[in-house]
Amino acid sequence: MVSFLQVDGLTKSFGDLVLFENITFGVAQGQKIGLIAKNSSGKTTLLNIIAGKEDYDSGSIVFRNDLRVGYLEQAPHYPEGLTVLQACFYSKNETVQLLAEYEQALVEDDTDKLNSLLERMDSLKAWDYEQRAKQILGELKIHNLEQKVESLSGGQLKRVALANVLITEPELIILDEPTNHLDLEMTEWLEDYLNRSTISILMVTHDRYFLDRVCSEIIEIDQKQIFQYKGNYSYYLEKRQERIDAQNAEVERASNLLRKELDWMRRQPQARGTKAKYRIDAFYELEKKAHQQREAGHVNLDVKASYIGSKIFEAVDVCKRFDDLKITDHFNYTFARYEKMGIVGNNGTGKSTFIKMLLGEVKPDSGHFDIGETVRFGYYSQEGLQFDEQMKVIDVVQNIAEYIDLGDGRKMGVAQFLNYFLFTPDRQHSYVYKLSGGEKRRLYLCTVLMRNPNFLVLDEPTNDLDIITLNVLEEYLRSFKGCVIVVSHDRYFMDKVVDHLLVFRGNADIKDFPGNYTQYRAWKEEQDQLKKQQEQALQSKQAPAEEKSRKPEKEVKRRLTFKEKKEFEALDAEIPALEAEKKELETAMSSGTLSTDELLAKSTRISKLMEELDEKTMRWLELSEWV
Repeated sequence: MVSFLQVDGLTKSFGDLVLFENITFGVAQGQKIGLIAKNSSGKTTLLNIIAGKEDYDSGSIVFRNDLRVGYLEQAPHYPEGLTVLQACFYSKNETVQLLAEYEQALVEDDTDKLNSLLERMDSLKAWDYEQRAKQILGELKIHNLEQKVESLSGGQLKRVALANVLITEPELIILDEPTNHLDLEMTEWLEDYLNRSTISILMVTHDRYFLDRVCSEIIEIDQKQIFQYKGNYSYYLEKRQERIDAQNAEVERASNLLRKELDWMRRQPQARGTKAKYRIDAFYELEKKAHQQREAGHVNLDVKASYIGSKIFEAVDVCKRFDDLKITDHFNYTFARYEKMGIVGNNGTGKSTFIKMLLGEVKPDSGHFDIGETVRFGYYSQEGLQFDEQMKVIDVVQNIAEYIDLGDGRKMGVAQFLNYFLFTPDRQHSYVYKLSGGEKRRLYLCTVLMRNPNFLVLDEPTNDLDIITLNVLEEYLRSFKGCVIVVSHDRYFMDKVVDHLLVFRGNADIKDFPGNYTQYRAWKEEQDQLKKQQEQALQSKQAPAEEKSRKPEKEVKRRLTFKEKKEFEALDAEIPALEAEKKELETAMSSGTLSTDELLAKSTRISKLMEELDEKTMRWLELSEWV
């Protein structure tokens, strides 16, 4: 295989914090690699280093000459004032820049510039590029090309950034949390696109289904080192556990041997001068190995939720709309005790608005939510990450409560609680501004649970959390003695946590489904297949009926009516005239002398012409059978 990227002996640190040390790996043509590590292990930093956006301490990074590389950042941003179209073509690629100039000239109606660009467009074969670009924009449901980027939602901006990367047709694509803020439809589209393509991939993602279905190799950063697994995520889980078991056994053997060597080292001091230096050095290496501590990666979050009564909440005739967009229309629902509900749907269908209505942050246009008196909400939102950056981690949590109630008279202090959340004593006394994005999310989750709620409402909780923390959160939610509502695009997470779905299908169409996401998808595919079969059956029934209604030509020779004869004669004259007009329009449009307005007018006319031609030709063929 052709090597696209080779990383050798790479080391990166921030002061005393070493992220990774002397790591080596490569990406070859056709390889699709997933990068896994705990929060604060340097995943995003590594991708930024490879993309040339950040420096490193030592080592080397070598790309194949003239390799086209695309980089999708976790939080993409563009200069203010750019339109969606300009952002999509925001690239150093010559062809893409030329397309951007061409589109801008069209907008400005600059005929002279258009004429000068046409020749360059031909030489670079940019017309195919333009068609591909607009196809990608259409598949990503990017339609309003004149909208300013600063007005876009997180999901819209992610799709624009994705289009910006894919349009350049990269040979190697680097993806940092590509599914963040994407709805399920777009996530599945991207999954299918990457599976079908020959693009080499280096990717960081918390979406385990996405990781499992796209990547054929996993690289893990653990204890500042690289471990490689030649298989998908499921294979990685199996082999990683084998590695950890072997490592733990080695640490245990080292500990047993250390006791013997320690006795040897402690013998009379006067004898130390005669001790072999190699053995003394070996002792210190052994001591280092024996004291290796592995974080288990499992957190006991078996905390007691406050008492919740039998009445949770009832939605009564809830109506809500924003201009022409209907969120709910006379929506009624009674939420059951200990219910764990997932809310799914495409971006813009009203999922977050529904949550905010339930919490009282947004008022319905009519109807109401009747909330039980014992309900105590804990709300984890996409926008809720707000801390005093100068505070220490432990102080952030301590300001909420001194301890958390575990039940049966047991209490847990803040330090211990944070430790369960994978914050070591050192990290607990670190300032918030020193935390990674994922660590801040974990701290935010900790503050929500510290309030001891009995009804958890989680809006996109998986964004920026590492897979280890997600496993912990899943286990906690499954055993949580309270109610849960989760809004998420993470299919794996939903499957693990929820037993019931509300599917927002747009325009106040809300499907109540008793099952998890995978079960819903299987049901939906069944329904789509059934609908298709019914349509085919209906068509097959209609076809014989039509044939039956027509008498064979030998038996009954149908004759055209006077009116039909006149229509047929008219069509004979009209069709050639329309074809001639179409040819004239095509010639004019390719001349390069038309203004933008003229181009648009003729383009509109040619579309109508083609529809008219199709209609009249079909009618002519129908009538010609009886001539």
